[in-house]
Amino acid sequence: MNDDTATQKLCVYSGGFLTESRLKRILALAGWKVSVGVPGPDDWGGLWGKSSTAWRGEAVAEWKDAPTLTVEDAFLRSVHPNRVRSSAPIGLNLDRTGVHFDASAPSDLETLLATHPLDDTALLNRARNAIDSLKHWHLGKYAATDPKIEPPPPGYVLVIDQTEGDAALMGAGRAAFREMLTYAAEENPGAPILVKTHPETAGGARTGLYDPTQGIDRVSLYDAPVSPWRLFEGAIGVYTLSSTLGFEAIFAGHKPRVFGQPFYAGWGLTLDETPPDRRERKLTRAQLFAASMILYPTWYDPVRDRLCEVEDVIAQLAADARAWREDQNGYVARGMKPWKRPHLQRAFGREKRLRFRGRVGDRTEIVWGMGEAGETALRMEDGLLRSRGLGATLIPPLSLVLDAPSLYYDPRTEGRLDRLIAESGVLPAGEIERAERLYTRINRLGLTKYNISGELPELPKDRRKILVVGQVEDDASVRLGTSEVATNIDLLRRVRAEAPDACLLWKPHPDVEAGLRKGAVDEAALADLADVTLTQVGAAEAIAAADEVWTMTSTLGFEALLRGKPVTCLGMPFYAGRGLTRDLVPRPDHRATHEATLAGLAHACLIGYPRYFDPRTGAPISPEAAVALLAEGVTLPPVNKLMAFLRGIF
Repeated sequence: MNDDTATQKLCVYSGGFLTESRLKRILALAGWKVSVGVPGPDDWGGLWGKSSTAWRGEAVAEWKDAPTLTVEDAFLRSVHPNRVRSSAPIGLNLDRTGVHFDASAPSDLETLLATHPLDDTALLNRARNAIDSLKHWHLGKYAATDPKIEPPPPGYVLVIDQTEGDAALMGAGRAAFREMLTYAAEENPGAPILVKTHPETAGGARTGLYDPTQGIDRVSLYDAPVSPWRLFEGAIGVYTLSSTLGFEAIFAGHKPRVFGQPFYAGWGLTLDETPPDRRERKLTRAQLFAASMILYPTWYDPVRDRLCEVEDVIAQLAADARAWREDQNGYVARGMKPWKRPHLQRAFGREKRLRFRGRVGDRTEIVWGMGEAGETALRMEDGLLRSRGLGATLIPPLSLVLDAPSLYYDPRTEGRLDRLIAESGVLPAGEIERAERLYTRINRLGLTKYNISGELPELPKDRRKILVVGQVEDDASVRLGTSEVATNIDLLRRVRAEAPDACLLWKPHPDVEAGLRKGAVDEAALADLADVTLTQVGAAEAIAAADEVWTMTSTLGFEALLRGKPVTCLGMPFYAGRGLTRDLVPRPDHRATHEATLAGLAHACLIGYPRYFDPRTGAPISPEAAVALLAEGVTLPPVNKLMAFLRGIF
């Protein structure tokens, strides 16, 4: 990481500014060059909030009459608090006039909330969509929560605990918390009261304000890592001193009772015990979000090492949270080829080291493809945006899927992808727009599953061109998803019989073309059936050249749908039977009522279903970041080309 582009000198007096590389990098990208020493005439002093070391910077800045920049974590930070598990922030709040949680003087955020018009339709739509996405993915400032945990029965009052001595309390302590708890009990007679533990307290890093020895009837401590969005659903009231969780409660539809003076109080969205006198404006939830989460923070994209927007941060945090939620108990992976194991270890062994042998115990069993598996096992397969290069040549995948009881290419049984497609009709507008942006970008960049490119031959201009997609004939998707037409030669014969006057563009599968898999068509037979054979031609170029696409079960048919091409299926791939393709075989019963929109299908197949990994580190990344890496050509080389060649022979 090169920080030489920073121009404004920021003199700091807290060690974290110098030792935390992510903090320095975000500041550098925002134009601040972190330094030590006494500030000169044009330099600034840097403070970390109201921390125990902030007084040093304040004293030096006052001595040299230098302006100060106050730095704090943004309101979306990481999966875990840094004190529980060392983790870098995904954004910072950089304030030139104050600090957002200190209401004694206006901060940049308060000025934004008080004076910015906040009336731009596009900005407010972004805010609403982002709120919907946070709810959809169950995200908050800290995302180490499990949406599967059932909260208590509805009807409780939620009182939010905070960590003792936290700067955002502005001096409030246990007495203030107990007073708030008493109010909650008096104002909600008969209702159970849940004290929600701060994640740092639940993780044993800091003590909370709640003292269980001074019990109040109907009060119980709740420290399960439940999704806050699920917890808010059952609450009849929310009480807080100044917690960010109170801020999040506003977007879940609550009007929290606030006993401190946090940045979100005083705007008509809270019930304030001591509202700041200056704050007289009334805001909507979308306006509060727009200022606090879009305009104010400096967001960072760790995969592409750049500043970014809140939508990118939500997508990345969703990937991080999903990896923690799914992987925290660990896996035992069965039947994985040796060349795959290092990549799988980087991708799925970040919480608990992946095992490739031994008993399952409390871990989850994973098997590759349709191999023999236990009743509770998950099946693994490549995702639909895989790599730049073929799996048969041992290029590690950028995406993988986990499913049960079968995989997406098996139409006989309903799996997780089927359920995601069925549920896509109720996706929030923000997630639908996200899917549309994603596949539009994929199309513009010409990306496909393997991203192999090649020039097209000269094609006739005056005939309807049908792209006929060849497949690996012993591939599981062909074995499980076809009936009468199950070979490439039969596919060609059927298309020629159905379209005798069309120009048939025959595209063999790249693995078959490379001599690595079964499915070659005899040249003499091919000469009678196809007009043009597209050898060494990429999928994107082939689709662009065609008027329509015919296939048995190829993923290329899905890629053609994303590009607006009519697709005819002679088998039952995952995207067929959804009302988007012309199907020449019956669809299974479990798809009979599950028709989808193109955006809903794309969201399920490209966002909800796969997991994406940085090929350099194995770290989870968002689909958007994966698209960027594929476009840039960032990938790992093949593990061993000789091994791939020998595999093709044997």
